[in-house]
Amino acid sequence: MKIKRIHHVAYRCTNAKETVEFYQRVMGMDFQLAIAEDEVPSTKEPDPYMHVFMDAGNGNVLAFFEVPNSPTMQKDPNTPEWLQHIAFEVEDMASLLSAKARLEAEGLGVLGPVDHTIFKSIYFFDPSGHRLELAVNTAKPGMLEELHEVAPAMIEEWDRTKKAPKHAAWLHDGTFATTEEK
Repeated sequence: MKIKRIHHVAYRCTNAKETVEFYQRVMGMDFQLAIAEDEVPSTKEPDPYMHVFMDAGNGNVLAFFEVPNSPTMQKDPNTPEWLQHIAFEVEDMASLLSAKARLEAEGLGVLGPVDHTIFKSIYFFDPSGHRLELAVNTAKPGMLEELHEVAPAMIEEWDRTKKAPKHAAWLHDGTFATTEEK
């Protein structure tokens, strides 16, 4: 099997109209289309829903379902709030800082910028409580290649120990050396 790309990613929302307006106004996304049914096509269950699709750029589609007959939406109490999020890439640091100012002007609480060495990002929440991230790549030449190279060893060590492997400790201690520096 060869995957071409992600067709869309879908999440639940509390209110489809409010969600569309937020992603249009705050995130600058185009509202592509809406699909509404009284019956779930795959299961034939009688469960009305509104399914909305937002253009997240470069052929990426972010979709949401409003399902009013289901129990109230809630977060998984066993999953830390910081963990599940949707991350979007912005062009440069100026764009990230401009976005932060716009989000704060909207009255949203914004965390960051947080320096992850290979990117910097800010975090905030949408009206349904989904954590969103805006990130700008800041990797120096060779960093992503180094991470790719050590990834198999890291996953093997993690699987055995459930402790953070130190193969990429340079992400946090500032010791990465480019090829020219080595």
